Amino acid sequence: MRAFAIAAAVSGAVLLTAAATQALADAEAGVPLTPAEAAGAWTLQADGHGICQITLGQGRAMPSAYAARASRSCGDALPGQVAGWTPTRDGMALVRPDGQTLISFGRWSNSLFVAHRSGGEDVQLRRGAPRSAANDQ
Repeated sequence: MRAFAIAAAVSGAVLLTAAATQALADAEAGVPLTPAEAAGAWTLQADGHGICQITLGQGRAMPSAYAARASRSCGDALPGQVAGWTPTRDGMALVRPDGQTLISFGRWSNSLFVAHRSGGEDVQLRRGAPRSAANDQ
């Protein structure tokens, strides 16, 4: 009986630790992206497939936005040319050369941002370079 109680306590501790770790991973949901967090390669994807790489920077590209560069493989995946990015109240937005919002992403976690397009599909921005477009700059 005592062995069963110990095993149950250990199992409970493992489950609580996993739940706490998951809660910490999601603590950034709905929070604006900061320049320090943004810096580096991100993958634009839809339906679980990487489309292209977008590199976000910490420096200003224009007075209202930080630097951003989309790889050539983004093509028609974005509704215009990416010139920068800006924090929003719940995530971040990619902006056009004129500073207007190109597409807004809500923050779901530290490394996942999601945009809902008018056509009904979701587009994700995930931290890291896509496998197939990692060298496409």
